[in-house]
Amino acid sequence: MALNYPSWKRWLLTVLLALPLQLSFAADLIDRQVLSGLASDSNEDRSKAITALGLLSTPGAAEVLAALGDGSVLITSDGTVLLARNREQALNPVTGVLVPPPSDAQSLTLNNRLRRALQSALASSELFSPQPNVRLVAAQRLQKESDPSRAAVIERALTLEKDPGIRRALEVALASAALKSPEPSIRLSAVSALGNSKNAAFKPALLGLLTPDSTGQFNEPEESVRAAAKKALSQIEQHQTLVSWVGNIFFGVSLGSVLLLAALGLAITFGLMGVINMAHGELLMIGAYATYIVQSLFKQWLPNWIDWYVLTALPVAFFITALVGMALERTVIRWLYGRPLETLLATWGISLMLMQAVRSIFGAQNVEVANPSWMSGGITVLGNLTLSYNRLVIIGFAFCVVIAVWLVLNFTRLGLFVRAITQNRRMADCVGVPTGRIDMLAFGLGSGIAGLAGVALSQLSNVGPDLGRGYIVDSFMVVVLGGVGQLAGTVVAALGLGVLNKIIEPFWGAVIAKIAILLFIVLFVQKRPQGLFAPKGRSAE
Repeated sequence: MALNYPSWKRWLLTVLLALPLQLSFAADLIDRQVLSGLASDSNEDRSKAITALGLLSTPGAAEVLAALGDGSVLITSDGTVLLARNREQALNPVTGVLVPPPSDAQSLTLNNRLRRALQSALASSELFSPQPNVRLVAAQRLQKESDPSRAAVIERALTLEKDPGIRRALEVALASAALKSPEPSIRLSAVSALGNSKNAAFKPALLGLLTPDSTGQFNEPEESVRAAAKKALSQIEQHQTLVSWVGNIFFGVSLGSVLLLAALGLAITFGLMGVINMAHGELLMIGAYATYIVQSLFKQWLPNWIDWYVLTALPVAFFITALVGMALERTVIRWLYGRPLETLLATWGISLMLMQAVRSIFGAQNVEVANPSWMSGGITVLGNLTLSYNRLVIIGFAFCVVIAVWLVLNFTRLGLFVRAITQNRRMADCVGVPTGRIDMLAFGLGSGIAGLAGVALSQLSNVGPDLGRGYIVDSFMVVVLGGVGQLAGTVVAALGLGVLNKIIEPFWGAVIAKIAILLFIVLFVQKRPQGLFAPKGRSAE
């Protein structure tokens, strides 16, 4: 049914329906006076115009600033500013009308000074973006500028902001801008806010308040503000010390977890059979290359499941390295029991053969094993310390492997036989324990754990033929320090050496830290040859 309104009612209805659209459109328009500076030949006027656009915080101003960044701002001969859309159309930001760009229009080119002004203006404009991450980045950028002219726009953004994290960032940015305020009380509250932020980026600004000029006068004339600046610096330095210690402990535990995985299998083989297996590092390498093969297969055949290739690589690497280890034990090592020097030389030769075999198959260059998406990124704690997901996962994985090995050694028939052979090999043989088969299975278990360590290492660095060589000496140090064949000792020694290494490194460097740890182990073993945890049983005698 048609609605027959009188003509004046139809006119009123049309105006009311169009009013919201007109109001939204008007918010995009910019006053001609603001844009006139862009058409000036003076860089000073252009810089002021860009700054004014940043303070407007309207969609139209943000569009002009974005066009300046893209190089799509045109200046006509009569001083009109246009935003190029394509070759046929350009937008007049004053009228909102699309017009053909005149043939005499010139593109506005920015120099370094204008680019800096544009970056600052964009930060101010982005404070009102609908996207929270954009607003947060803009607030963090303004924190570093300490520009008092931005205080008004930051205050306006603070009144509109609801997100608590962004509000804290805006408060710090406002305090940074207020450092140059003529009012001592404002400067005092700003210094206190910067100290409470505990952000090391503000140390130069606070130190500047305490620095005297050429005449011996402090840049900050008020004693109370200088005292607050000293307190703020102390707060920041204490926080940085805490962050440094927490970071060193985290990365030390991470390194210790890698050493634990690398040494756990060696603790089983070395503790059970007394075999100095110099090819243990190459078993780690084989596990890492098994991960690379699984990743390549997932990329080719199961691209939608690529994030889960690591879970598939774990059993694959374990069984491949376990089979390699059992093959080595059956073919070479079984004939060399009780002859440590020959075992060392033989396994060292095997390690060279394995490295050359990998070079022949995969090439001498490193191959890349990418982290899945759920292991990428990290958690930010204490303001600026990032705990990466891949290291957190490896720490958890290392402890899961330790628990699994403990359960195997204490609650399975294989573990019972392994413990019996470790304590008294001859007596175990006399009561019917198949020592030869247990030797093979135990060596396979230790080799399989080395393969799991290779999977973990592949998530921290690129995979190459020399991957395991850097861990073999550290693994033996862990085993000797913890006590031969002692699972608890291996855990304590690995984590202890990892944390100790990361604590020493900042003071003496990585090389001196390695030497210091080696000397510590030598002196410790001189006093306590059995290690942290002495072995039990008649074999210990």
